[in-house]
Parts: sequence; C-alpha cells; structure tokens
Amino acid sequence: MKKKLCHLLLIASLAAALFPALSVHTGAAPVTYEAEDGVLSGVTAATATAGYSGTGYVTGFDSETDSVTITVNAPATALYELTVRYHSPFGDKNTSLVLNGMPAGELTLKGSVGFADASGGKILLNAGSNTIGIVNNWGWYEIDAITIEEAPSPPPHMIGKSLVTRKSMKETEALYAFLRAEYGNHILSGQQNLADAEWVYANIGKKPAVLGLDMMGYSPSRVEYGTASTEIENALKWDEQGGIVTFAWHWNAPKGLIDQPGKEWWRGFYTDATTFDVRYAMDNPQSEDYQLLVRDIDAIAVQLKRLEKAKVPVLWRPLHEAEGGWFWWGAKGPEPAKKLYRLMYDRLTNHHKLGNLIWVWNSEKPEWYPGDDVVDIISVDSYPQARDYSPISNRYDNLKALVQDRKMAALTENGPIPDPDLLQVYHAHWSWFVTWGGQFINDGIQNSREHLTKVYNHPYVLTLDELPDWKKYKNK
Repeated sequence: MKKKLCHLLLIASLAAALFPALSVHTGAAPVTYEAEDGVLSGVTAATATAGYSGTGYVTGFDSETDSVTITVNAPATALYELTVRYHSPFGDKNTSLVLNGMPAGELTLKGSVGFADASGGKILLNAGSNTIGIVNNWGWYEIDAITIEEAPSPPPHMIGKSLVTRKSMKETEALYAFLRAEYGNHILSGQQNLADAEWVYANIGKKPAVLGLDMMGYSPSRVEYGTASTEIENALKWDEQGGIVTFAWHWNAPKGLIDQPGKEWWRGFYTDATTFDVRYAMDNPQSEDYQLLVRDIDAIAVQLKRLEKAKVPVLWRPLHEAEGGWFWWGAKGPEPAKKLYRLMYDRLTNHHKLGNLIWVWNSEKPEWYPGDDVVDIISVDSYPQARDYSPISNRYDNLKALVQDRKMAALTENGPIPDPDLLQVYHAHWSWFVTWGGQFINDGIQNSREHLTKVYNHPYVLTLDELPDWKKYKNK
C-alpha cells in the first residue's frame, strides 16, 4: 500500500507524459458528421427510414466486418463526448467502436422506433484528423450520424457513507469505507475463481485483491442432483490472506428443469433450460413457485451465515445480467426481476438478519434499477473483443447518471482488463474489476501476458499484497 501512495503524484505525471497536449474544456460547440459521408465497408447508404439527417443513413450491418469509418477533426487533443444517432428496429443491439484504428469498446444501441441518440461516452481525440469506426458486432441497425463535443471535467464524487443495511457488522462497514476512500484513487484488481487467481500469482507474481466466487453449487435444484461446492471454504481461505470476496449466484431454477441434451439440469440458470416463470411466481406469493424461491434464498442464507460467523464481508451481486434475458430471473422483463431482488433483500436482511452483505446491482439500465434503498454499489459486466483495453467509459458514465454519482460503480465481470492509464485519463473510476476465468485470463489472447504484467504492477492498481488491514478501516 505504501508503494501505491508514493506513486500518487506519478500517476498524474504519467498521464501528462502520455498526453502532453491534453486540453482543458473550452465549451466549443458540438460538431456533427454524417455517416453516409464516411468510408463504407459491407454497408450502404439509404433513405427509406424517415427522420434521418443529412442526405441519408448507413444500413446493412449484418456481417461481422461490416463497418462505417468517419473522419473527424478535433481542435485540440482532449476528451470528447461521442453521441451516435442510430435506428435499431429489432430491439437492443451492440456495436463495436474503433478509434484511430484501435478497439475502443462496445456501445449498446437500445431498440427504437425511429432514429435516436446513444451516448458513446468519452473518447480521446488528437488535435487534427481522427477516425471513428462503427463495426457490426451484433447487427441489424442503422447509423445516421455521430456528434463530438469537448467533454467537461467531472465534478467530485458524492458517494454516501452509509450502507443500505443499517445493522451491518463492523467489518462490512469497514470494507465499504475502504472502497469509498479508494474510489477514484485506485482500482482493485480482481479475478474469478480461486484456481485462476492462483494462475495469476504463478504467472504474473501478484495476487488479485478481490476474488470472485459463485453460489451456484448451493442451489437446491443442483444439490438434488448430488452437487457439492467448496466456494465458502475458498472464500474463507481468501479472507485469511487479507483479501476481499465477491459472490454472484448462477441460480439454478427452483423447478421446471428441462434436462434434455443441450438443456441439461446443470444449465438450469439459463432461460432456455427451464420452464420456470419468474413473473408468475412473483405475482402469486401463495404459489408453490414463490415458496420455492424463498426456499432457495434461505438455502443461500445458510452459506452466507457461515461467512458472517467468520467475520467475512461479501460484495453480494445476485440476479446478475438480468436485462440480457438469458437467465430465467430476467426472462420476463424488469418488473419481476426487481421484485425478486427486493424479496431477496428483505429475506436476507430482515428475516435472516445478515449483516455482512454489501449489495451490488448489475445493470446500467434505468428501467431495471430496483431502487436506492436496496443497492450499495452499481455495476456492469463487459466483454469487448480480445485485447480491447479501452476504459469502458460510456458504461461507467451510464452508471454514474443512473444514481447521480451517489454510489460507487464496479466492473464486476470483464474479459480484457481496461488499461489503467486510460482509466485515469477518462476518469472512469471503477472501484474494482473481476476478470472472468479460463481463457479470459490465461489464453494470452483476451489479455496478453505483457498487458497482465502492466496491470498487476501499475501504481493505480491495488493487489492483495498492497491492501491494508481494511477490516479496521474507519469512515472519513
């Protein structure tokens, strides 16, 4: 930790060295560039959809490499806000951004009836000519135009001091206070699965500060098939080393497992592998389905109490990626998912009296947000293309806007790890990251060995050996 503190001034100087001409916001007027005037690859200009600007729009994003590349001119080297005007008639889609030939993250284009605007977050443009590419990713959308406007410097964060669980144990409050103190000053390194965290140590020489674990094996409908889990033991081991633990729950549906080839019982957290209807369950509290939800939550409470007894706080992230619809808890839209989240909060907090949970919600979409009174930290999961080390600033900014910058934001799952230098330049102050396991950490493709070495030795990144005795941390 001392090493990191000694490097605080070096962080600012490093950014200055990398981008010596980075300018202060001047309030210059936004400039719009028409997509049809760009370089088209595999796509065409069209005029059939009403409401476009300029002389048309670009359509035909249906193959992997389809793209439009637009040249923009920046008056100074600075951060700019990017806005993309688009039409997405077939629901939510994703596009990949490319800045000056380098991957620059993903952008979600929300389903729209006509043309609409999507924030592409901040991009770092050089003075003079730059290229911004929009590449298919998950296609069948249309691009009308992009707009750039110099970005203002962000104001100080306004993160609240209190947890939503008022009777938290002191170690939980200490962890939250520590995260709050580090927010914007450092990012905590994290890795999913104990075996993969040990791989990081064996190959990079550092251990992550945060270990990602899963309650999946404790789901009653999996236990019925004879599964067992050692994730609680893994959490206890990590805590003994001074580390921080976060848990997700790939919740096998309580009933209705299809259990056929391709839809096996062990895939029961997927929407297509179960007939369980979360909307019906939440609308009918007297039903067997609702009671089974309570049964499952109570089973997980048993495991969480084991951690509470050992004074282990948990960054608790249930019902993750609900808005994707691929998990049964999000398959029926936001309302049942929010009701289920609030049921879980009430059951664990008020019935089981658990005091070791910091509640982490996992969506940036306003319609999915369950409410400030049941969420401590907001988060997203992000899997851009291999070796895309961009700061994911657009999604960070979406989270900030969702809660008016009053709660911390975390990158709770990632493939490629954002470049720590860019995180600082873009003011993307993720509290922690958790790289997913397997190929995402060890194949040398998603994250190169050189990049992992840089990340785990970077002054902005906290590793396990650099954590203080955070269980004794006090609010400031």
